[in-house]
Amino acid sequence: MKLSARLQHIADWLPAGCRFADIGSDHALLPVAAVRSGRAAFAIAGEVNDGPLEAARRQVAEAGETGRISVRKGDGLAVIAPGEVDAITIAGMGGALIASILDEGQAKLVGVKQLVLQPNVGGEFVRRWLLKHDWYLVEEAILEEDGKIYEVMKAEARTDAGEQNNELYRERELEGCQVKLTRELQLLMGPRLMAAPNEVFFAKWESELRKLESIRQSVATSALETSRQKEAELTRLSEQLKEVLACLPKDKP
Repeated sequence: MKLSARLQHIADWLPAGCRFADIGSDHALLPVAAVRSGRAAFAIAGEVNDGPLEAARRQVAEAGETGRISVRKGDGLAVIAPGEVDAITIAGMGGALIASILDEGQAKLVGVKQLVLQPNVGGEFVRRWLLKHDWYLVEEAILEEDGKIYEVMKAEARTDAGEQNNELYRERELEGCQVKLTRELQLLMGPRLMAAPNEVFFAKWESELRKLESIRQSVATSALETSRQKEAELTRLSEQLKEVLACLPKDKP
């Protein structure tokens, strides 16, 4: 089975021989590919909507994998029991929703050693949740596919996650620049993505700057005092982002 580059990246980051749950599995493409390749020993395909749920059931049945893939209907992590899986994937939805799913399902994270998460937007919400709940952000990737930009994050449950996160997100100056990388900027842009920025990373943030400028111009037309404050905040953020992008090396892979 040929996966998209986005889903293949997620599959490659699964622990070898894992038992995992794919939340919001849609057509169960990831679970089928993972068990057939030997990457996973067992998978749960969780889906809350009837249409994708039936599509997942058909996909699993056609692949002959009903013995190793359990397709279940439920909201978020409700489809798994505590200790049933050691890895969880959540892909193709907003970062705020991913964080909400993890928050509401914390009791189901017992025994889970790894999370592979792919927010379509709002990656900072996911990083903030991981930081708050002592999950260590091991890897990040950013890629473009079919004109869309995706971020993928791998996090691990570690006993020393708090200490490691403090080091990962520590405030520091960019080498050769006077620009300070605050924790907030790193949560927004991704500490590991900033450490090895690629063309897609720069393309994303140049696009975000254009969006910020458009919002700032819209806010500037209002005479409200709150609008003045918002305009000032947007201006400060834009200036920070421009400074960071100007200082990051563009010749790294």
